[in-house]
Amino acid sequence: MANKKLKRQLLLKKLYNKRRLVILNEDTFEETFSLKLNLMNVFVVGTIGAILIIFVTTYIIAFTPLREYIPGYASTKLKQDALEMAIKSDSLEKSVKINNAYIASIKKVLTGDLEYAKLNKDSIKALDVSDIDISGLSPTEKEQELREQVIKEDKYNVFESSKPKVSFVLFPPAQGAILQKYNVANKHLAVKIALTNNTPIKSVGAGTIIFSDWTPSSGYVVIIRHKDDILSVYKNAASVTKSQGNIVRSGEVIALAGNANAVQNSGATLHFELWKDGFPIDPTQFINFN
Repeated sequence: MANKKLKRQLLLKKLYNKRRLVILNEDTFEETFSLKLNLMNVFVVGTIGAILIIFVTTYIIAFTPLREYIPGYASTKLKQDALEMAIKSDSLEKSVKINNAYIASIKKVLTGDLEYAKLNKDSIKALDVSDIDISGLSPTEKEQELREQVIKEDKYNVFESSKPKVSFVLFPPAQGAILQKYNVANKHLAVKIALTNNTPIKSVGAGTIIFSDWTPSSGYVVIIRHKDDILSVYKNAASVTKSQGNIVRSGEVIALAGNANAVQNSGATLHFELWKDGFPIDPTQFINFN
């Protein structure tokens, strides 16, 4: 115990022994600067200095733009640009998926490889009422009064009842005899019309041309997108007068009839197709070709 106590006393004595730091002129040995200190003062000053250096460095890294010059740290602008690029790339990826789906649908329209739907003018399919349970569907007194009120208002509303229910009218692309009708059973999804050479082929309605080019199987083909997601397809034309992206009006000439392929020896014909929401429709239900 006495030896340990003696060692502690010697250590404290060394720490608090006064020393002098002297700076001399090497030529004249003149004292230019002197400082009294001990080991304890040096330790305390060194510790405080290290803490200050750590604090200042941390502050610079965390709260000042100087951290951008430190390797491994990205700038705020770089992070913002990276975020914007990520958002744009996500939007572009969605646009590419939509465009691919749209191109695939156009390809199916050209090849006719699609499921079909039986549509009529009213888009209403009659139901077998014998299979429907109508019990509990009788109107209440308030509903009956409302029905009577509506009937009275519509009875004398001549102008309202005279409005057409069809908002989009289709015109014939060309006048001619139908050589082959629309037949789903035979996978003939078009109406084949007999025409003379150089007969103008017209747009059945206003819309935008989304395809206008020559194909090996169908000659020149024009596809027009109308409102309500209606597509009109004109195949087997000899030449076209409009390009992809053009906006056309109802009855505007888009192509000329003729032999689409050199192997054909028959007269000019037009293969006309009508599509709604990706399903083929019988054009004769909406257009009078004669």
